[in-house]
Amino acid sequence: MRLFIKVKELLILFLKGGAAYANYKGVKVGSNCRIYSHRFGSEPWLIEIGNNVTVTSNVTLLTHDGGNWLIRDEKGRRYLYKKVIIKDNVFIGVNSIIMPGVIIESNVIVAAGSVVTKSIPSGVIVGGNPAKIIGSYEQYKNRVLKNNISDLDLDLSKSYRDRINEVVNSEIKDYLK
Repeated sequence: MRLFIKVKELLILFLKGGAAYANYKGVKVGSNCRIYSHRFGSEPWLIEIGNNVTVTSNVTLLTHDGGNWLIRDEKGRRYLYKKVIIKDNVFIGVNSIIMPGVIIESNVIVAAGSVVTKSIPSGVIVGGNPAKIIGSYEQYKNRVLKNNISDLDLDLSKSYRDRINEVVNSEIKDYLK
């Protein structure tokens, strides 16, 4: 029976995509979402994801504090469960960890590898461990609209590789000082 469930989950993931898989596991998922992670913890029904959200690969959404397992007294072990809520227009970068009880408001970018231990207000970019505000979503948006390639700039008659090679930005980033 367990093998059947695992096969069913894999079929949903590969045939219908990450958003359908998250929904199957119990995550509340909005529309137009790209979900590349399947790390929803042991209480996926405590996770809510809004519209136009990207959750990239290896992002972990935690809904409980496992450290409580160590704390016991005459009443037994202690438990702490909290929701994770991700609002609209959010991008969460590769290998990020979202801790229990965090709300990520709308128009937020979470940089790759971030550990989000506190809720994030609307309109910011966060990064680091622990995550801190490192920029403005609106400034980032304006810079992207001004400088980056648009759908209309891509020649869709060419292969993916050829059209990307045609528009790739070859500038390197500044060196650390």
